[in-house]
Amino acid sequence: MEATKHGSGSTPGAATERMLGKGLDVGTANLVAAVQGSDGSITVKLERNAFLDVKADVYSKAMLTKLKVPYVVQGEKLIVLGEASFELANVFGRETRRPMKDGLISPGEVEGLPMIRLIIERILGEPTQPGENCYFSVPAPSIDRDNNIVYHQGLFEGMLRSMGYTARPINEGHAVVFSELAEADFSGIGISFGGGMVNVCVCFKTIPALSFSVGRSGDWIDKNVAEVLGVPKSRATFLKERGVDLAAPNGREEEAIAIYYRNLIQYTLANIKARFEGTQGMPVFPNPVPIVCSGGTALAKNFVSVFQDEFKKLKFPIPIAGITLATEPLNSVAKGCLVAAALGEQS
Repeated sequence: MEATKHGSGSTPGAATERMLGKGLDVGTANLVAAVQGSDGSITVKLERNAFLDVKADVYSKAMLTKLKVPYVVQGEKLIVLGEASFELANVFGRETRRPMKDGLISPGEVEGLPMIRLIIERILGEPTQPGENCYFSVPAPSIDRDNNIVYHQGLFEGMLRSMGYTARPINEGHAVVFSELAEADFSGIGISFGGGMVNVCVCFKTIPALSFSVGRSGDWIDKNVAEVLGVPKSRATFLKERGVDLAAPNGREEEAIAIYYRNLIQYTLANIKARFEGTQGMPVFPNPVPIVCSGGTALAKNFVSVFQDEFKKLKFPIPIAGITLATEPLNSVAKGCLVAAALGEQS
């Protein structure tokens, strides 16, 4: 787990006196918590949403202890959580177990929910006072797959309540707007390129006018790259995350990643345009509005440049003021949840 601090000026709503409320990004690839300190700074803790089970023998325990790898004992298994599980999976050529798939709790991982709870307890901590607001991210309805979020949302509401919080869901793209578009009066388009899906929210003065998701994102890239290269999916994830310049890929592996990245961006933009043109009651923006991209999948070098190239090929239905990358793409959703939580505590 990694903790970072950011000044109060980086997030709207920060004050010199600590405000109650916490933010939690429940992502397919990462779990991220954001908490405001007494000095107005924001502490962000992130952990990979994955685990790996190994045999609970003397040798395995000794190895994990020597390597200082955190684990929990579950029956005859040792469960390695978070980033350490991903690193071990690559060393031993195994796949990590993923509690979530396509933005929702995975039905095939019956042991996944307790593992998620363990990670959340570590990064979120206990409430400052009983019933403290915790806004957590949920995906928007998908336009290309069935993603009924009722069960998923209910599970996390119950989990956070049992931890002493008042749990409040917020759309992932809406959280990006809260985090990144304060200077635009919270008007614009927030896009979260996560591990399981891409979430989009069109917002006018904090009010979401259109929210949807598509079922292609980081995992979709990894799956297809793994298939065309003939490597395990965890290896494809490693290749992507070690750093690829999408504008100048080097070698066959990076070329494959760049191809699927460009296709993902084309697909997302085409669907945003189609939804704008096919949805009634869209707000009439008096001025051009910004587009901000966030999420771990958007971390690739020259992501925004490729996004801008593909955007120029479209006749977009509204004027756009600019296309930017979130200040901290991995933390953006969690910080937006924190802003929502702070505002909720004040209301």
